[in-house]
Amino acid sequence: MRIQTLSKEEVLRELHTTEQGLTEKEARKRLLDFGENEIAERKKVSWLFRFASHLVDLFAILLWIAGGLAILVSRLADDVGMANLGYAIIIVIFINAIFTFLQEYRAEKASEALRKLMPYQTSVIREGKEIQIPAKQIVPGDIITVRAGGRVPADARIIKAVDLAVDNSLLTGESEPKIRRDTPEEGNIEPTNLLYAGTTAVRGNGIAAVFATGMATEFGKIAHLTQEIEEAPTPLQRELAYVTRIITFIAIGLGFVFFTAGELIGISTFDNFIFAIGIIVANVPEGLLPTVTLSLSLASQRMASKNALIKRLSSVETLGGATVICTDKTGTITENKMTLDYIYTPYESKKLSDAGPSELLLAAILCNNAKIEDNKVIGEPTEAALLLGASTIMGDVRKEWERVDEIAFTSERKMMSTVNRKENMLVLYSKGAPVVILPKCTHIATEKGIQKITVEDRERIVEQVSDYAGRGMRVIAFAKKSIEGEYTRETLEENMVFLGIGALRDPPRKEVPSAVEKCKRAGIKVIIITGDDPLTAKTIAREVRIAKEPVTITGSQLDKMHKRELEKVLHGEVLFARTTPEHKLRIVRALKGMGEIVAVTGDGVNDAPALKEADIGVAMGITGTDVARESADMILVDDNFATIVSAIEEGRAVFENIRHFMTYIFSSNIPEIVPYLLFVLLRIPLPLTVLQILAVDLGTDMAPAIALGTEKPEPDVMRRPPRRRGERILTRSMLLRSYFFLGPIEAIAAMSGYYYVLTSGGWSYGMPLSETDPLYLKATTITLAAIIITQVTNGLTNRTTKESLFSIGIFTNRYLLVGIAIELILIFLIVYTEPLQRVFGTVPLELNEWLFLVPFAVLLLFADELRKWLVRKS
Repeated sequence: MRIQTLSKEEVLRELHTTEQGLTEKEARKRLLDFGENEIAERKKVSWLFRFASHLVDLFAILLWIAGGLAILVSRLADDVGMANLGYAIIIVIFINAIFTFLQEYRAEKASEALRKLMPYQTSVIREGKEIQIPAKQIVPGDIITVRAGGRVPADARIIKAVDLAVDNSLLTGESEPKIRRDTPEEGNIEPTNLLYAGTTAVRGNGIAAVFATGMATEFGKIAHLTQEIEEAPTPLQRELAYVTRIITFIAIGLGFVFFTAGELIGISTFDNFIFAIGIIVANVPEGLLPTVTLSLSLASQRMASKNALIKRLSSVETLGGATVICTDKTGTITENKMTLDYIYTPYESKKLSDAGPSELLLAAILCNNAKIEDNKVIGEPTEAALLLGASTIMGDVRKEWERVDEIAFTSERKMMSTVNRKENMLVLYSKGAPVVILPKCTHIATEKGIQKITVEDRERIVEQVSDYAGRGMRVIAFAKKSIEGEYTRETLEENMVFLGIGALRDPPRKEVPSAVEKCKRAGIKVIIITGDDPLTAKTIAREVRIAKEPVTITGSQLDKMHKRELEKVLHGEVLFARTTPEHKLRIVRALKGMGEIVAVTGDGVNDAPALKEADIGVAMGITGTDVARESADMILVDDNFATIVSAIEEGRAVFENIRHFMTYIFSSNIPEIVPYLLFVLLRIPLPLTVLQILAVDLGTDMAPAIALGTEKPEPDVMRRPPRRRGERILTRSMLLRSYFFLGPIEAIAAMSGYYYVLTSGGWSYGMPLSETDPLYLKATTITLAAIIITQVTNGLTNRTTKESLFSIGIFTNRYLLVGIAIELILIFLIVYTEPLQRVFGTVPLELNEWLFLVPFAVLLLFADELRKWLVRKS
């Protein structure tokens, strides 16, 4: 049924209703048949299940296996230390899950309100009476009344319209109000006799018959389209899965290698099995998962302080990898607020800010049905803009005039007029489309006074109208007529005096051009995808410097394009206009198929599917609809496009910082593994106990690693191209640096300290030492201390990959200094306090033993400085 083609009588007959509305009995029956007028949410995953999902992601599974193996060893070998390690790992898994869950829970609660867009109460005619009912009780066949300022509760066919205009921007992205009619229409063009759920009437009033409710509305179809899109893992989640696989491969590989070596040198199979499991557990960086989580959480909090609310922690890093930003125009690039920008009074065009009082501005105020109440402008957007702009110069002149008569605006007349009285003066003021107003004028108001209008005057006015329209502005013409004595309405709007024209537009946000420039310098492409007019979109794109001469493609043109054609235009400067949600979705999918990391910004219901499909969806917090905010990964609290640039900068820093603290954490694996190797291969007393390994991984390493995650973006971070979509967070060079450069230096320091204490105490190779022997306790203590001391300089040097630490300043990351202080305090507490000595098996160290370790820390720092210098020179 194409309801827009039917007459009023046919509409009522098809819907089995009348102009008197449904009876209450019939309404109740239809409510049971069709269900409530609500957007059905996709069944949400329970909070318990969502919490549980954080316990079984890939890295958590690796930790579960490591913890399980540690507990298994403790049972087989009666090793309390391994049992404690296993339980500690399990506690870490739960702490990390709780932390991640709480962060995402807070973000979701801050943004959830899916149904607020739908009005709670609406006017409906039932049994011949107009009543107020909850919007969710509207049913097909109901007769609704719509007035200026009210939201439409369901899709409906208009059966009576009086100067009715609606704002469809939440559905289509178009900022211009749309005239609505009550006559049948043929053809495939957008029907003007239909109202859509969630839109707003901005002028006039009307009566309409409801033909679709709930999920059957256009609003509901978009919501359904959004719900069908499955949430894909973010690039960071994919990378952490990759890191997990690499760590698993290394851990199991080393376990197998050393199990085989143990068999070859004659170690018993049982001891060899225990040793292999110890190697596997020692290779698992237990502190990595909570460090990544805390780092992302801190980054999200920094973003929140800059008005960017992160709903999913892993999205922090994703934004930093964005290569393309697909942005809506209305409300994102622009303010979504019509503004009187220019006026033309014969024969001069000037910015409103440069204009003085004039009769044109008086006409803009008096021939206007908008009003200002409590410092808010109420009315149709164009009239509101005229009133607000003119009043800033003219002041409150309405109190000096009395409105006597009004000839209303209609879509056919394309003009309105008011008759106004001031004392003994009676004046008609008119406004409307220039093509309508200009032919009705016989005179023109100039600086020299009122003169007869000439052909040259008309040509000059038409030229100025074309100039404004070519810049994407909406043009309104103004005229007047002095009335003497009685008048007839039929001839009132003839022989008028042309006053001038006003040019209105939805202006771009002031901060957008500079934000766009930053994006370009960072190698990020910005594409406008809007439901608005192509000319307006092109003008805005030029003005904010997104593109000089973009290829402009409309939705209908996009429908005719093949995949390869679309990909070809996406490589150049392009913008899309008159698009539907399906078009946006297709563009985003095409970009992702081209290997781009796509961020989509938007605020309307029409943006929701693309927001969900994108690698990261960015919704507006103030003007954004609840559906858009629900679909997004990040919300710009201040609706400021420039905020996204700050968020991208933060995201890029996060990616580099994760690499920095991964290198830092992996480096300490080597001095933890080497003691195990020497214990088995050389049959020396175990230089480092399991609990001491735990003290490093989940104790002293944590604060510096988190602090490395707070490192500020490097000065040129937004002048670099985005990383490639397939670029790994864990690279071969990182592993080589950690396992074969920094780690071995730390291992040398640890074992040197170990042998220094043992030989100083009179120990020789082959001499047995009990686990309670003071000499053995001191030897394991200095091994632990050596790892911590070298990790101090490791933390400092890992602030950069290539740049010298001294060029950025040793003391410029105060959080790292605090982290190092915490690290040193922890080791001193472990070494010198009796309760922790009992737990970790330590004893106090002498000053000379600490001093013995310092050169190794200095060696690590300057060795890496030399490596950085060689990298910079290569």
